[in-house]
Parts: sequence; structure tokens; C-alpha cells
Amino acid sequence: QVQLVESGGGLVQPGGSLRLTCAFYGSGFSIYNIYWYRQPPGKQREWVGYINSGGGTNYDDSVKGRFTISRDNAQNTVYLQMNNLKPTDTAVYYCSAVNTRDRSQEWGQGTQVTVSS
Repeated sequence: QVQLVESGGGLVQPGGSLRLTCAFYGSGFSIYNIYWYRQPPGKQREWVGYINSGGGTNYDDSVKGRFTISRDNAQNTVYLQMNNLKPTDTAVYYCSAVNTRDRSQEWGQGTQVTVSS
């Protein structure tokens, strides 16, 4: 059984930074690809980026160059470092884990990020 817990959200001014954490509880973390999604208020959930089991990353164009995803396999943790935040980054941020062997997918509960002056 896999459980994901996001943390690190909050209120930040435009141009500021936050680091979100996705803690993975369960076994086999190293074989999971981890995705970050976000859901802005009143909009559908959208993909932000991912880190695969080998450490490779990819990002949506809207966050490329500002957001960085990293993983610590020893700590079963994935980080989303967000710099130069904009009001349009305001959303509930979710992490999701996909098992590379059986393609099963789990979701966290989300953490709120608000960018406002």
C-alpha cells in the first residue's frame, strides 16, 4: 500500500520561492515515476512536471526554468522547488506516483500554494 503526503505549501509574494515535499510511504519507491500536478481555482488539474525512476525530469513550458523536481531515494521523498513564483502559479499542488512495472497510480491529498501580494 502506497501513501503520498504533500507539504510545504503556503502564501508567498510574487517573485518568491517555495519548496514542496512529497513523502512516499510504502515499498519500492525507486521504481516509481513521480508526477506533480496542480489545480488552479476554478480550473481543471494540469500537469506540472515529473521525475522518472532514473532521475530524468521534464516540465510543462509554463514552469520550465523556474521549477525543479528532484528526488532522494534514500529518504523516499520528492521535492518541487518553485522559484520566481507568479500569481498564476496559485493552485492546489498534488504529487502522484506511478509504478513503472504495473502502471498503478496513487495520489496525495494536495497542498495549497497561493502567490499574492
